[in-house]
Amino acid sequence: MNNVVKIRAAEDFSRARAQAMISRIQNFMNVDRDKLLSFNSVKEILKPKTEVYLGMREVEIKLIVGSEGRYLDFNKFFFPRSEFLRNRWQRVDEAHLTNITLPPILLYEIGGVYFVRDGNHRVSVAKAKGAEYIDAEVISLSSEIPIEPSMSHVDLREAVIGYEKQLFYEKTGFGGLTGDYALDFSRTGRYDVIYNHILVHKYYMNQKQKHEIDFNDALLSWYNNVYSPIIEIIQEENMPSVFPKRTYADMYVWIAKHWDNLKRNYGADFSIAEAVKDFLDKHGGKNKKKRRNFFNFFCRIAPVFNKQQKTKPQKKQDKKVEVLR
Repeated sequence: MNNVVKIRAAEDFSRARAQAMISRIQNFMNVDRDKLLSFNSVKEILKPKTEVYLGMREVEIKLIVGSEGRYLDFNKFFFPRSEFLRNRWQRVDEAHLTNITLPPILLYEIGGVYFVRDGNHRVSVAKAKGAEYIDAEVISLSSEIPIEPSMSHVDLREAVIGYEKQLFYEKTGFGGLTGDYALDFSRTGRYDVIYNHILVHKYYMNQKQKHEIDFNDALLSWYNNVYSPIIEIIQEENMPSVFPKRTYADMYVWIAKHWDNLKRNYGADFSIAEAVKDFLDKHGGKNKKKRRNFFNFFCRIAPVFNKQQKTKPQKKQDKKVEVLR
């Protein structure tokens, strides 16, 4: 192969690596914004029920936002994050530079965006070259939640939580019955937990009644006699100051589970107040230590970050490129 082609491919990779490093520095305070989405993590969040083979498609590269197995090797923009990717990346680039046709990549589609099954290096080279489309063989997975290309894992999780909240409120009439529209969570799947708590509460209420208790009555009883008292004790113990990134509903689920475990292990005499204090004794100190360790790490790294911010990034070359197929 022509040495000129090899040199050019090596330069292309070095520029792509430099872009990855600049992006990492720019997103130092919010590393999630620089991460490529993991397909398996997204699938775990969205829980698709079906998949359909779509066959060959011409796919917009800007809609390829993640990878099944190589999400740690490339950043959010598919720039290579490691030097060990150089050899394979350059071989793909050399094929492009010499007009060698490569096989189509393999993609999963979910929520309107795509994840690479096979062909991560080809996508990376295409992005670096400024190509807009790439040929791909696509399998589509069902999702009721659309995904924006700019979404991080955090954004996606928040979108799913919002969707779950909407379904829960519509299904139960929770807001209209209780006047509480702030039953919020920081993790997915928690509204199903709350719904089950209400059903269990309804079951125990029915043990003392001749007629079936209405679900709405059970919901109000659970809210007034179980949920609200636990929230009051959480506030009295100043638990939010120990777990500042978690919601009251998060902490309710923790305490309800911890309280149930205590009663199973030590008898039914444990009060909810004792359960909250026991939970804080066992888990509160760990969270404080994590925050202290992060603060110490930030103090060490801040001078280095400030120095890197002063470094001017390399200007992008304004060139028109062929679409990589």
